[in-house]
Amino acid sequence: MNRPLRVFYNSLGTPDMYDLIRSRMGTELTLVTLETDDDAERKARIRDCEVAIVAAKPLTEDVIAAADRLELVHHQGVGYHDTVATRTLAQRGIRLALTPEGTTIGVAEHAVLLALGAARRAAYADAELRRGRWHVNALRPVSVELYGKTIGFVGFGRIGQEAARRFAAFGMTCVYFDPGIDSFPGTLARAMGFDELISTCDVISLHVPLSDGTRHLISADVISRMKQDAILVNTARGGVVDDAALAQALADGRLLAAGLDVFENEPIDADHPFCGLPNVMLTPHISAGTRDAMGHKMTALFANIARFQNGRPMSNEVDLARI
Repeated sequence: MNRPLRVFYNSLGTPDMYDLIRSRMGTELTLVTLETDDDAERKARIRDCEVAIVAAKPLTEDVIAAADRLELVHHQGVGYHDTVATRTLAQRGIRLALTPEGTTIGVAEHAVLLALGAARRAAYADAELRRGRWHVNALRPVSVELYGKTIGFVGFGRIGQEAARRFAAFGMTCVYFDPGIDSFPGTLARAMGFDELISTCDVISLHVPLSDGTRHLISADVISRMKQDAILVNTARGGVVDDAALAQALADGRLLAAGLDVFENEPIDADHPFCGLPNVMLTPHISAGTRDAMGHKMTALFANIARFQNGRPMSNEVDLARI
């Protein structure tokens, strides 16, 4: 190839973020970025790029159709199920690879942050204090500690396991439901059926991808079977939870609290039902969004692109023929 490989970044970022990405690139690559979060610009920018990097912003069929030279889509993480039009890639013979590196620690730590924040109503207390309201006693009846509680992980892959190690350090008992794991070695966590986990755990932390089988896994019916003083944490994907049903349960006092990093429709607006609830800790899909994670991700991702350039087998390639 006579010119550097052109790599399109599908999400709108900041100049500092783009600089961080470029710092992990080789000189044989050119990063193509966006100035606006607009699909017309996406189509124009991706048109002559051979590679596209996808993060939270979906790479749609229409944008792929405009990519005349596209040969490889590389996901910045692993949650391609709801962010990449895989059938379109398969039809075009475009390859897809994932980046599990860099995500695990940030998401595991963020699950702890959300659980603690929800348990202590930290976001509400902070917002109120900034308005001059000193709730030194008002939050005592609705705040709880994690120590001595049982946390249930729905999905117990690498992120769920790292999160469990951190929650265990708080003196929590860890259980999990994951049909793909028969048993977990050691004493960190034990398996439990989904129905029992839902109805008995004090904290429930979600770690599953969004698919046809997991959409609204946490439905109104499931929420109704949780303990009234339970806390739900979602760092997985919006759509795994029925947001409307969860918001209603939280407003009615049928759940103690929730810590949410992902939502059914992103971004959410200030008038979203969650935003008016004091018992919800909200963050804007940033659980893996640390400088450390980004550096690890980009190092691994560009090493994989180098394998692609050199005709070598890529790591973590998705077999699109089996989807």
